[in-house]
Amino acid sequence: MSSALSNIANHLTSRTEFSPHWIELARDAVIDTLGCMIAGARDASVQAVTTAFAAEMNGNGTHWLVTGGRTVSSISALVNGTAAHALDFDDNFHPARAHASAVLVPALLAAISRDHPVTGRQFLEAYMTGLEAQSAVGSGVNPSHYNKGWHGTATVGAIGAAAGVARLLGANTEQTGQSMSLATSMACGPKAQFGTLVKPIHAGIAARNAVEAARLAMAGATGAIDVLEKPQGFLDLFGGDEPVGWADNKPNGRHIIETRGLVTKRHPCCASTHRAIDMLLDLKAEYGLREEDIATIDAKVGISAVKNLPYPKPSDEMQARFSMQYCLATAFRRGALSLADFTMSALSDGKKSLLMDKINMHSFTADEERGHERLPHELTVTLTNGEILRRSRLHAKGAREDALGEDQRKAKFIDCLEWAGRPANSVYEQLLSMPRAGSMLSLLAGIWSKEDDVETG
Repeated sequence: MSSALSNIANHLTSRTEFSPHWIELARDAVIDTLGCMIAGARDASVQAVTTAFAAEMNGNGTHWLVTGGRTVSSISALVNGTAAHALDFDDNFHPARAHASAVLVPALLAAISRDHPVTGRQFLEAYMTGLEAQSAVGSGVNPSHYNKGWHGTATVGAIGAAAGVARLLGANTEQTGQSMSLATSMACGPKAQFGTLVKPIHAGIAARNAVEAARLAMAGATGAIDVLEKPQGFLDLFGGDEPVGWADNKPNGRHIIETRGLVTKRHPCCASTHRAIDMLLDLKAEYGLREEDIATIDAKVGISAVKNLPYPKPSDEMQARFSMQYCLATAFRRGALSLADFTMSALSDGKKSLLMDKINMHSFTADEERGHERLPHELTVTLTNGEILRRSRLHAKGAREDALGEDQRKAKFIDCLEWAGRPANSVYEQLLSMPRAGSMLSLLAGIWSKEDDVETG
């Protein structure tokens, strides 16, 4: 009898053709994630992880660390995954309700080494396998799973990424399904941790879990292949109030990276703020608004978005990334948001803005949301002269429907490297050749730290 995981694994391993367009989209997502990973390497969350596991990072391993040096694969995935998500600048993937690439890219990096080299094309195909697996698993539980309070990055992200790692390790269909089954037993992460250092560590834990689950499966460990749908399984325990299940999940020939795509973040903060930020900046530009022109700002967002943003008066830079009030006020005042806006000094200055006190946020009702995967966020700006400006937006800038151009993607990558104190040089152009690279390690040598002593052979 077939199961949800066996059906997913069959689909993943039967896909052998990847169009040039899909490969290009995957390349852009990997490059964006590498930039975010480098920018986040000095974050306090990453420092905590590297301090905790300092004994395991003595340079004897074969897997690269964004913080410098080498270690074993599991710790590499943990550190690099935490760094990728540390600044909340990494992409979003709506089908999984996850920061898909912040889990996938570090997990896949931890599966390659001098002893297990791969080409750039192999890496990108494994990335797309993991992305499609995240979508397939997430389709059965979301949005109910996410709305219940589970961080999809830590749960669905880990299960799906395990399939991508399995592909790089040469897994067959059964081993791919077992990789995901084992990862299901490791999946956890409550959204109550948003606004703390644990939130980015969720991505690192998920990447580590994906690597370990795939390696265990390749070594012969097995779990319940019907763990997603069986009693006391993933759907039963993690599905939330209105789970969909996988009975009607019928994948087709087109890849999810094309049909849904990823959201490349324009702003380094929680994605729940992005559509409101985009609308407010558009209104500012269209009407030449000044802060003194505004009486009130009202943002109507999804129920989960309100839960994701519980800090109207943030006390540190992590909370600021999860504050609608701070993000909107700062974006309006500065005309954009940058990594520099989420530091303690910027927070101290930004909280002096009177605009924060004029911003209100509320959610749709459960009845309004029922039956909809997503609803447009709405922004109402009331001016001091009594005029009312209204906008609604279903997709943030950076989504497939309003994608960033290559110049914008390159500028973001360079900003990330400069934030980390790394020279950008021609690294971005080199990474664009990823699909043709004979060695992923050799290609990535351009962004290793000088002290990493990485042999690229």
